[in-house]
Amino acid sequence: MKTQLLGALLLASCATQDAATRPVDPAPVVAAPAKVEPKKFTVDLGRPMPSGLDDTAMDLTADPCTDFYQYACGGWMAKTEIPGDRALYSRGFVSIADRNELALKGILEEAAAKSLPAGTPFAAQLGDAFASCTDEAALEKSLPEVKKFIAANTSFKTVADFAKVMGVLHAAGYRPLFNVGSQQDLKNSSEMIAGFEQGGLGLPDRDYYVDESERMKGIRANYLAFTAKMLTLAGEKPETAQVLAEKLLAFETRLAKVSLTRVERRDPNKLYNRIDRKGLKEKAGAFPWDAYFTALGGKDVQALNVDSVKFFEEISAIAKEFDASLLKPYLSWVVLRGSVSALPRAFQDEAFAFSSKNFTGAKQDRPRWKKCVGFVDGTLGEALGREFARRYFPEESKARTNAMVTALQGSFERNLESLPWMDAETRKMALVKVRSMVGNNKVGYPNGWRDYTALKTDRKSFFTTSLSTSRFETARQLAKIGQPVDRNEWLMSPPTVNAYYEPQKNEIVFPAGILQPPFFNKDATDAVNFGSMGMVVGHELTHGFDDEGRQYDAEGNLKDWWTELSGKNFVSRAACVKNQYDGYTAIDEIKVKGDLTLGENVADLGGLKLAHGAMTEWYAKQGGGEDATRFDRSQQFFLGFAQSWCTKIRPEQARLRAATDPHSPAFWRVNGPLSNADGFQSAFQCQAGAKMVRAGAERCTIW
Repeated sequence: MKTQLLGALLLASCATQDAATRPVDPAPVVAAPAKVEPKKFTVDLGRPMPSGLDDTAMDLTADPCTDFYQYACGGWMAKTEIPGDRALYSRGFVSIADRNELALKGILEEAAAKSLPAGTPFAAQLGDAFASCTDEAALEKSLPEVKKFIAANTSFKTVADFAKVMGVLHAAGYRPLFNVGSQQDLKNSSEMIAGFEQGGLGLPDRDYYVDESERMKGIRANYLAFTAKMLTLAGEKPETAQVLAEKLLAFETRLAKVSLTRVERRDPNKLYNRIDRKGLKEKAGAFPWDAYFTALGGKDVQALNVDSVKFFEEISAIAKEFDASLLKPYLSWVVLRGSVSALPRAFQDEAFAFSSKNFTGAKQDRPRWKKCVGFVDGTLGEALGREFARRYFPEESKARTNAMVTALQGSFERNLESLPWMDAETRKMALVKVRSMVGNNKVGYPNGWRDYTALKTDRKSFFTTSLSTSRFETARQLAKIGQPVDRNEWLMSPPTVNAYYEPQKNEIVFPAGILQPPFFNKDATDAVNFGSMGMVVGHELTHGFDDEGRQYDAEGNLKDWWTELSGKNFVSRAACVKNQYDGYTAIDEIKVKGDLTLGENVADLGGLKLAHGAMTEWYAKQGGGEDATRFDRSQQFFLGFAQSWCTKIRPEQARLRAATDPHSPAFWRVNGPLSNADGFQSAFQCQAGAKMVRAGAERCTIW
């Protein structure tokens, strides 16, 4: 089961198109309303703008009941250009990420110069990692070091030696054929076991290998040329590189054909195949598993789950056939493409050109320092995040966020009592789960910090340092197996601009990185903060009750706690959400995948309703009337929500995300849930028949 995230994993935020090209779908089919002349919403521009909202981001010529995203973000869209090194830019996620990136750069430059405050934990590792990564002169001399590593791991002659090499490479952070790590047992959340997942692909998803559309064929042709070029740079003759590239594409296609789709992987029951080591040997016995585990560093591992028995049966078939002339270049290619950041500029340029043309549309590669900040945050995140939190996360932010979480819990409980489709027995269990979840919430940074004492870094070699960090993390993961679950562990570093719900711990987590404007602004009105950060809290809370999260109980076990009637009612209502988003266009002819994005869409819909209810209750307890500002509290709430999602994206990235991202484009993350929201339609006086008003069978409500 994958952790439910607020934003996508590819550098936060979801995709939408710019104002000139983003799709505008027809209004939903609704019952014909009585003939009423619509009254367009107007504002008194003589009144002050509420704190936390940006009037220059708005397009007041737009009708909020026709296109609220344009109304809230049109001005920002018109004046904002995507930076050359970005695939997208957003007023929320990416703008915060840029600020955090500069803050982290300052910390790491101090670490590299050995000028961090005395006693800063793991300052030497931070300094070595950043200094080695930013030493571009040394990178230009790194190819022999990488080739030596490849040679040492492609000299096998037997299938047993091949299995050993697989273990060595997995321990070093490479992922040929499949992935391995630790996980909680899906049906016994108190037990840590090994988790084996399908993998081994160089393209973003299995569909890129099997989809026969002209666009996908073109990407495969580009991948073939990219592979050949990279192999040539590594020393192969061009004609040899071309032949190898064709063999490698065919081999990866073989893996793709037995891989689960992204939609199939959204069903946790499909991913639960607890077979343990004995069963793995029975199901995939041609692969020498004992030799593999020993080389990996997990000689004694017995408890394990595989996400797809079919996939690992194919791994066994590959081992049974054992073709060294294919497997050696495959492993070489996996290491080469996985080491791009540690290779000379020529390799990085080729990788950027391929990625830009096919997936990101970025006009220039990211500056080296930005890549290095990302590397250190990804490998020593808690050492770096510890100093980040000390400098940039005041306790006031933590206290106000905790108060918001409590308010959202209250909103959920009040709303739960009013749900007509849920029976008393299921409602009682839902109440137990949400109270447990809120009791497990984490804000800002961990209570206890990760120990990096055993991590050895090398200031003179970034490749050596990158191998060390990967081996350190692999060993850390393997050490969890058979041990009690660490309920204090975080799955994101404190500077991360995201949030998540973890179903097996039944917890919601909000790193310090996202608790900044525009998501959380200490100077904004409470209404604006509830619309932006409150919705984030509500979104993550609702993930515990979306189509995936609802399958886990309060202890984090994959267990059906629903009555048959309530379960059927949920499925019916979720189908409404799927159908709604199936009707939306992501870009050009590509539709949003309602089944892939269902969980996030349900969380958006629920989070928005819960946050608005929490805000209303919050002000009711405070007493007093509306402030004399340009927008009332509900209007501020919805504008605060929408303005945190203002996003521009390049077409290449929009297409990639439409195929792979479980989040809908940002345009639909705003207009989609709002079109079902009574509070929004009341706040902006939207009449029946307006595009932002879904009605009848088209109107979707769950939580």
